[in-house]
Amino acid sequence: MTAISDIPLRTITGEETSLAAFDGQVLLIVNVASKCGLTPQYEGLEKLHEQYRDQGFAVLGFPANDFAGQEPGTDSEIAEFCTSTFGVQFPMFSKIAVTGEAKHPLYRQLTAAIAEAEGDKATHRAKLAGYGLPTTEDPEVLWNFEKFLLSRSGAVVGRFAPSLTPDDTRLVSAVEREVAQ
Repeated sequence: MTAISDIPLRTITGEETSLAAFDGQVLLIVNVASKCGLTPQYEGLEKLHEQYRDQGFAVLGFPANDFAGQEPGTDSEIAEFCTSTFGVQFPMFSKIAVTGEAKHPLYRQLTAAIAEAEGDKATHRAKLAGYGLPTTEDPEVLWNFEKFLLSRSGAVVGRFAPSLTPDDTRLVSAVEREVAQ
């Protein structure tokens, strides 16, 4: 198995990279979407990124179109939307699959590391089902804006449900714990 930091990635502007470019930083990896009811979380993610980046923290956004076609745009359209609508400055990556057969290797390792997210996934599943939308089962990513926290050493140390917002004390406390180390 490839180390999580060595998995090939592509930035939203097309450059080849990996998480090794962020060695020694605490990372919050989030699958994002532009046309989701949770899209306003971009604002909170940017605030979190700004608040802790000088302490070696970064939010990393991975657009995904896996859930109800809520990220249909091209990488350039997604980048434009994020900067013009939410002032996103945190690193964004090329659109990937985060669930199912085409799941990107990064998400294969993230979901294998922690099988269940903290937060109220049952209510979120019921809400999705109420809209007639299919849901996934653990360890798959449930929906857009699920969050994975990585320590400075690259270990996956937290997983947070999509409905758990970036200002939730459980997430903020976990980030503060990791940046303090």
